[in-house]
Amino acid sequence: MERGTAVALLHEDRLFPAEEGTRAIARRLYDGIRSLPIVSPHGHTQAGWFARNQPFPDPVALFVQPDHYVFRMLYSQGISLEELEIGRPRIAEPRRVWRLFASHYYLFRGTPTRLWLDFAFQELFGLTERLSEATADGYYDTIAAKLATAEFLPRALFDRFGIEVLATTDSPLDSLADHALLRESACSGGWAGRILPTFRPDPAVDPAFDGFAANVTALSALTGEDTATWKGYLRALAARRHYFKTLGATATDHGHPTAQTADLSELEAAQLFEAVVNGTAGAAQQELFRAQMLTEMARMSLEDGLVMQIHPGSVRNHNAQIFARYGRDMGADIPAPTGYVEALRPLLNRFGNERALTVILFTLDETAYSRELAPLAGHYPCLKLGPPWWFFDSPEGMTRFREQVTETAGFYNTVGFNDDTRAFLSIPARHDVARRMDAGFLARLVAEHRIDEGEAVELSRELTYGLVREAYKL
Repeated sequence: MERGTAVALLHEDRLFPAEEGTRAIARRLYDGIRSLPIVSPHGHTQAGWFARNQPFPDPVALFVQPDHYVFRMLYSQGISLEELEIGRPRIAEPRRVWRLFASHYYLFRGTPTRLWLDFAFQELFGLTERLSEATADGYYDTIAAKLATAEFLPRALFDRFGIEVLATTDSPLDSLADHALLRESACSGGWAGRILPTFRPDPAVDPAFDGFAANVTALSALTGEDTATWKGYLRALAARRHYFKTLGATATDHGHPTAQTADLSELEAAQLFEAVVNGTAGAAQQELFRAQMLTEMARMSLEDGLVMQIHPGSVRNHNAQIFARYGRDMGADIPAPTGYVEALRPLLNRFGNERALTVILFTLDETAYSRELAPLAGHYPCLKLGPPWWFFDSPEGMTRFREQVTETAGFYNTVGFNDDTRAFLSIPARHDVARRMDAGFLARLVAEHRIDEGEAVELSRELTYGLVREAYKL
């Protein structure tokens, strides 16, 4: 195919700058990074897919059911989650659900979801007509037939995608049995795909989490520590972190409502812990406890070397009816304004100058980029900035991030790209979008004579591969 010709679902020059001279530079930069290995240090795929290596059951289970980007858009247009069979362990009528999805595919025009889906449809399944009501059955049959082949088993796809490392996100109460099986397989000469757990302690550190007190008790059973006491509770969390590390974990992840941190005395912290475990803490005390736990987690990261990720600013489960019926992570999480300068001050006063600590900050509040996040990361040795995340994992979001962050934090206080996805087949598509957008951004700097092309070549490789491996100790 000649570059620049419109063919199939995707144009070869998609997302590159419109001006021809700058576009030519972007093409050259992209050609140097398009085939680099994928490093995916933060996501929500399931280790069990690879441990069991069973075929994905049908197109709906692969493209619709696990992907809240897909079903939240359909829900916003009046299609119920019941109609989409969301939340069911097994889809009763997958073809019917697929036809419903296909007949509304036009809703995704102009969205990154459309880019990701079209990439998978074309590059993996060889489909060349746009998904629609008319093409729904052809799509379904083609995808279903290929899913039944050995080439489309999870491990084969992992290898085909060129994934070097893939991290999952896991509860501190998780046995990590699937990760253990994968590690045993690799050690015995079996499949050697590198899939790592990530320690996500929210169920046991957030008093607002459903079942919090029971989760704290469960920590005791897992570790043998007395989690009825503050010191025993901290020892139990440290023990679970160590167990995650034995199975390859290099990072923790913290999805708190805010970025608030605290640095209480041991006595104050113990008294607060007693209140939250006993259920007598009000909302302000619960927030203070979460704040203290971010500082405690930073202390533990300095001790055990795990990279710390803070993902604040999401009002979780905003739709009360959906939460009551389906539970968490059903596409009803909404961004909220988030402050960082004062919120992080207690943690940074204690650990901000530690070069051995890495804290990666994410945001859903783009107004904080140039005002707070870039200046913080541009000063404190422990801080790095995570890439545009969730709602802003998009061409426009990536552009805004680079434009607002680079002038103060530069490139080397950022950590490349991560896909943060539950939808396995979207991983190569998301990384391809990020690579194209970075090539375009760097090409503009070259065209404006702000950096030379040799520097852009080096930067493009760092943004794609080098920075993420370094930041996450991979």
